[in-house]
Amino acid sequence: MRDIFTEIFENEPTDPVEAAHRAVRPNLRKRFYDAADVGEGGAVLLDGKPVKTPARRALSAPARELAQAIAAEWNSQRDLVDPARMPLTRLANVIIDAVCDAPQPVADEIEKYLRSDLVFYRAETPAGLVEKQAHAWDRVLAWALDRFNARFVLAQGVVHVAQPRESVEALRSAIPAEPWRLGAVSSITTLTGSGLLAVALAHGALEPGEVWAAAHVDEDWQMSQWGRDELAVQRRAFREAEFRAAAQVLNLTG
Repeated sequence: MRDIFTEIFENEPTDPVEAAHRAVRPNLRKRFYDAADVGEGGAVLLDGKPVKTPARRALSAPARELAQAIAAEWNSQRDLVDPARMPLTRLANVIIDAVCDAPQPVADEIEKYLRSDLVFYRAETPAGLVEKQAHAWDRVLAWALDRFNARFVLAQGVVHVAQPRESVEALRSAIPAEPWRLGAVSSITTLTGSGLLAVALAHGALEPGEVWAAAHVDEDWQMSQWGRDELAVQRRAFREAEFRAAAQVLNLTG
């Protein structure tokens, strides 16, 4: 199975929706197993044999429920094995092959978002958008202040505003250290553009649906004014599947 696992996941396009519109199709492998299951230590098995990550490490999860969710992705494949429909497996591969070995750079990248977070930069107009941003984003700022005594500076427009060092450090300390949770928070940060929303989700301050909606206030406003961009909607659906997988990791490792 060595070459099969490498072929399936190693060169998977980062954005399958965009790849499809460029008429770039990944080489999908035919389903080569009967059933996926979970063995000892949370190992994911195909027909009783361990699944390997692209780096040839065992695909296993720290919680049996999480391993079962990964196995369910493999069982849900039909005639072809499509990595684009396996967000949990792809996230697990990244965590096992990259985050576990080097957690510090991952946390550093989340901290960069905390220094220029999505929720800090507000629109000046129109009033409707200003109101929607405040409704969606002020709640997480209030949580950061109440939980970590962290005050952040808000700005209008896109000109960078420096944040108080002690506030950034307080939220940095709230980033999970456990690799699976760290990897999930990293994924959510990238997908939403907000380290603060990702950390709040990890601490149970917000529900996944609230975080996803908060991350798309501007986009939803634009669509309400100018109509839907179908390609953007498809990309968003793909990203939401990635987001839901990361949120599931947080839920099942909490």
